Amino acid sequence: MFRTLLSNNPRALALFSALIFANLAAWGWAFLAFHQSPALMAASLLAWCYGLRHAVDADHIAAIDNVTRKMMQRGQRPFGVGAWFSLGHSSIVVLASIAIAATAAAIKEDLAWFHDAGGTIGTAVSALFLLAMALANFIILRGVWRNFRRLKRGEALDKNDDAATGGAMSWLFRSVFRLVGKSWHMYLVGFLFGLGFDTATEIGVLGISAASATHGMSIWSILVFPALFTSGMALIDTLDNFIMVGAYGWAFNKPQRKLYYNMTITGTSVVVALVIGGLEALGLLMDKFSLSGGLWRWVDGVNDNLGDAGFVVVGLFLLCWLLSFVNYRLKGYDALVVS
Repeated sequence: MFRTLLSNNPRALALFSALIFANLAAWGWAFLAFHQSPALMAASLLAWCYGLRHAVDADHIAAIDNVTRKMMQRGQRPFGVGAWFSLGHSSIVVLASIAIAATAAAIKEDLAWFHDAGGTIGTAVSALFLLAMALANFIILRGVWRNFRRLKRGEALDKNDDAATGGAMSWLFRSVFRLVGKSWHMYLVGFLFGLGFDTATEIGVLGISAASATHGMSIWSILVFPALFTSGMALIDTLDNFIMVGAYGWAFNKPQRKLYYNMTITGTSVVVALVIGGLEALGLLMDKFSLSGGLWRWVDGVNDNLGDAGFVVVGLFLLCWLLSFVNYRLKGYDALVVS
């Protein structure tokens, strides 16, 4: 599927090639700067692995998959959603690394206030965006479900219902559908997501930069670490984006496939976005109002391990695609007549 996707889409191939080149270039930069220091080469590997790991955080997966699904529903082929999101997200790390390198250890004390304020903003934006995407996809799911029922009854499909463009609900939440209309819009979303500095990966890259600055390393050498972080994260987020586009490529070959697959994967997208966004929102409330005990202890524990949930989300999407494919074949839905 992945090879076919790249061979049939020059834009996807160009983007993937550019990301491979970016990763190789970042590693070339690291080798030129640190080839005489095994310790700094190890730190470079750590920064790159941080980027790879951060790309599968649950909020990344949920945001990218929900936006990709929504844009493909409108007839687009959004290959750049993951890359733009990663570039926006990592911009915060790059800018903070530059600031740390420019002012060395002194800024480490002054960064605390920005960490607190940015944490609130970043978490709030993440939670609200995911909940808004869940709402948008729920509206689409409602139309897809109605059309699939019409298809099974042999009735004509409602073209407007499938696109979720009509009705009072669509009018009321029109702004939700306009949040991201093009792939590059995800740059700002990713930038706002990154304001919190609340992930171990981002803090780790900043720590590497700070430690290097205090040992008199030049700013250009310090920037190797965020460059590796960014290139690794953009590669994985883009691969996730490609997988979603490729899965929809199968689904869009026939109207009944489109309806059936949309119904299953959109339902999954809604659940994932609601769960991740809801947990982030509850965690923010717990932190700001010093809530504790019972439910809040559970929310705190889940949020502390929310990064690992990204692997579960990826597996869930792949499992839903596989199950829907198998069930579609067993039910013989390809034989349904579309009118």
